[in-house]
Amino acid sequence: MTEEKPKKEETEKKEPSSTKDTEDKKKEVKVPEKFKKLVDEIEKMPVSDLAELVKILEEKFGIEAQTQMAFAPMPGAAGAQGAGEGAEEKSSYNVELTGIGDKKIEVIKIIRDITDKGLKESKDLVDAAEKEPQTIRENVKKEEAEEMKKKFEAAGAKVELK
Repeated sequence: MTEEKPKKEETEKKEPSSTKDTEDKKKEVKVPEKFKKLVDEIEKMPVSDLAELVKILEEKFGIEAQTQMAFAPMPGAAGAQGAGEGAEEKSSYNVELTGIGDKKIEVIKIIRDITDKGLKESKDLVDAAEKEPQTIRENVKKEEAEEMKKKFEAAGAKVELK
């Protein structure tokens, strides 16, 4: 069974079109029946429409799409030594609200601005942060994370970048 896969990959490499390679990889993925219609529609979309869809989803849900390149720079299971080096070179952070301070309403407003959540969702997040730390945003660039931290600290809240 392992012999068949390299043969298939060899035939894919011989084809000049790189889009054909990605199409073949898409076909190998087993799509659950409940998502089949959605995946079929997405496959038919032009790249420009897909890019626009990604941007809309990012804004709607307050997330950032990431490429698979995030997995590439892993230095071959270096253990504790690699973890120590990675902490110094970290370029993306999780913004965690650890305390809200005296200006609860200001903190709620900041969360609404940062995450594009509604008033109730933002308030619930702040209420939960009173009991235990809450992650506000994940995988944020260093500069953006520091800017968020400054906004929260100006409102009297405590934030950690992890």
